[in-house]
Amino acid sequence: MTTLTTPRPEPASRASEAHSDAGQPGDGGTPSKHARRFGLPVATALVMGNIIGGGIFLLPASVAPFGTISLVAFGVLTLGAIALALVFGRLAERLPRTGGPYVYAREAFGDFAGFLAAWSYWITAWVSNAALAVAAVGYLDVLVPVNGSLAATLTAALVIQWLPALANLAGTRYVGAVQLVATVLKFAPLLLVAVGGLFFFDASNLGPFQAGDQGAVGALSASAAILLFSYLGVESAAVSAGEVRDPRRNVGRATILGTLGAAFVYLLGTLAVFGTVAHDDLVGSTAPFSDAVNAMFGGSWGGAAVACAALVSMTGALNGWTLLSAQTPYAAAKDGLFPAVFATRRRGVPTVGVLVTAVLASLLTVYNYTAGSEGVFETLVLITTFTATVPYLLATAAQIYFLASGRSDRVDRPRLIRDAVLAALACGFSMWLVAGSGYAAVYQGVLFLFAGVLVYAWIAARRARAGAA
Repeated sequence: MTTLTTPRPEPASRASEAHSDAGQPGDGGTPSKHARRFGLPVATALVMGNIIGGGIFLLPASVAPFGTISLVAFGVLTLGAIALALVFGRLAERLPRTGGPYVYAREAFGDFAGFLAAWSYWITAWVSNAALAVAAVGYLDVLVPVNGSLAATLTAALVIQWLPALANLAGTRYVGAVQLVATVLKFAPLLLVAVGGLFFFDASNLGPFQAGDQGAVGALSASAAILLFSYLGVESAAVSAGEVRDPRRNVGRATILGTLGAAFVYLLGTLAVFGTVAHDDLVGSTAPFSDAVNAMFGGSWGGAAVACAALVSMTGALNGWTLLSAQTPYAAAKDGLFPAVFATRRRGVPTVGVLVTAVLASLLTVYNYTAGSEGVFETLVLITTFTATVPYLLATAAQIYFLASGRSDRVDRPRLIRDAVLAALACGFSMWLVAGSGYAAVYQGVLFLFAGVLVYAWIAARRARAGAA
């Protein structure tokens, strides 16, 4: 793929200098008491917090209609997610700058590929925020009945979205603190269900292995496409590399540790829910983990406690995703590939990106509720599955390019074979997820992408005029 308006990207050394302020904790490289770089614990918490967000708390019910074959899909998905995590870790060692997939795609293939990665990732982030808010309302209903009223449901969803946005606007110092606390608080109840549920496991609750009328391959792909939402965030540390201390060392470690920790909790937790909640009840559940705890201990106190943990978890995930949703447009805006206003930064946070993301997620939430569509969460999840695979594919393709091009400054030759196998697996994994997203999700996702092409044409034209002046 070639660029439309400019030569090949500048070398990494010059690009790093040009982006040096992206990694500074304050505005324009000036230190700020509200900004602070993340160490390994917070970077790992960012990865785990973004992966273990609303997904684990609602997705068991979303994939239950496919049957227990979805557990097989979860296992395959976990291997693919680990391969992606390893690829992102290697890429972050070579290009430790804010932007993640955008930086890798632009370095390898030029401006247009970089823009597509940034645009698709940005869409994924704010659509994910809308999906997380929808999932959070389902658990809030366990504590305070809101789903009976459209006005109450909308108000709750919007408040849940805007509180993390306000935390982000306060500065990266507070983003890291909220993320670390949220990750710690949600782990105890998650482990309670994941481990304790195995002692209450009843195989009769599992239901059929294949519940739908699809073939085995179709059921695997369809359930995996929904389940991918639960692993979105594997790239979190790479996207925020400019805010991580010693990114060449810590980004890769945080990515691997966060993904492995999330995978452990996911697999045990989903299995526990499937084995403690009857299949027919699970299909219609809006709070499956609460139902699982109620089935384990009786009464409703346990379900209420898990609902509180779910809300903490989703708020933490929204906190991290709101930061990520602003980082990629910020990096692209610094290169002139996104509107310049997205480069506005205060207290270490791209404030315009945070605000625009919160507004778009709010509008999408309002639309999906007021349109009266069924399965709002599943619809949003499938859209993010497709849009997420675009930057994932471009990033893994960039890794393959670096390995195949023989660029010695980008390739660690002793690890060449291992890296090539991992990149090929991650690329094939991403292609499989596109196929499993379904025609409707691909259709809507392509419309989003085509809108981005028009935006790029406008930006490229402005750059061309500025260069000719």
